Amino acid sequence: MRYFVTGTAGFIGFHLAKRLLDDGHSVTGFDGMTPYYDVSLKARRHAILRRYERFRPVIGVLEDKDALLAAAQEAEPDAIIHLAAQAGVRYSLENPKAYVDSNLIGSWNLLEVAKHIRPAHLLLASSSSVYGANEKIPFAEDDRADEPMTLYAATKKSMELMAHSYAHLYDIPTTAFRFFTVYGPWGRPDMALFKFVDAILHDREIEIYGEGKMSRDFTYVDDLVEGIVRLIGIVPDEGNRIVVDGVCDTLSLQAPFRVVNIGDGHPVELIRFVETIERAIGKPAIRKLLPMQQGDVPRTYASSGLLNALTGFTPQVDVEEGVKAFVDWYRAEIMR
Repeated sequence: MRYFVTGTAGFIGFHLAKRLLDDGHSVTGFDGMTPYYDVSLKARRHAILRRYERFRPVIGVLEDKDALLAAAQEAEPDAIIHLAAQAGVRYSLENPKAYVDSNLIGSWNLLEVAKHIRPAHLLLASSSSVYGANEKIPFAEDDRADEPMTLYAATKKSMELMAHSYAHLYDIPTTAFRFFTVYGPWGRPDMALFKFVDAILHDREIEIYGEGKMSRDFTYVDDLVEGIVRLIGIVPDEGNRIVVDGVCDTLSLQAPFRVVNIGDGHPVELIRFVETIERAIGKPAIRKLLPMQQGDVPRTYASSGLLNALTGFTPQVDVEEGVKAFVDWYRAEIMR
């Protein structure tokens, strides 16, 4: 198959593109190489993908609608997978315009591209942050998700709503998947795991917010990619509506549109996460406990029932194994 994937120089986009290429598919990768974090890390990811003959990189930003459309038209994709976005919950407090430009305008441009290209399946990356401070656990896809705690969450929910309207108006089969705290090798430097490992190995203090009592549903990147790959073949239509006790399918009654969580389903307290990192490194952290930051939520916790009902897959990599894989990668790739 032919794929058009946005964000292939990013953490998740890189892993997904590599998996698709390893499986024998062709991938056109569209990425802006924006300097939110060290661009050299993005370049190194793309350099690995460039080793594949079936990979075609295109450098461009989502806000450039003409460039986005031209790249997609040349790719002639069977499926479009939209992963590019302005990431980072806390950064949305510092630079909100970046989120409006990329996650709203850029995603709308992508929907316009899909309207012209008419792929067999459009898949979009959303976020567990749309659940806000939801007190019902685990978070199920049909839970109320209209009280975002940050602009980042608001832009992701808005993307879902725009996508539903395009799925209805232009009959574009669309799946939006909500990620839950993805981690693993080649992760972003602004993420907790990268920051903690880097600080511990260099004898610096780590800041632990919420006094370590917050919990997150850490999802290993290979599990996330497996979930996406399996969902590619589950094109939303009435023929695959799930009717299983205890599982609520989000397949819309008005459009070929579905929302699916991809999360591990086993939340871990932040302080336990730090202890796992310490064991993997073989060295204690210098800890500084701090209160919760503005925009933080006390927990994330995915219900993976719909994902399993649709694909037969549930994330499997536990946090001990996943953290060790990251530490091994960091020592091999960053400290070399």
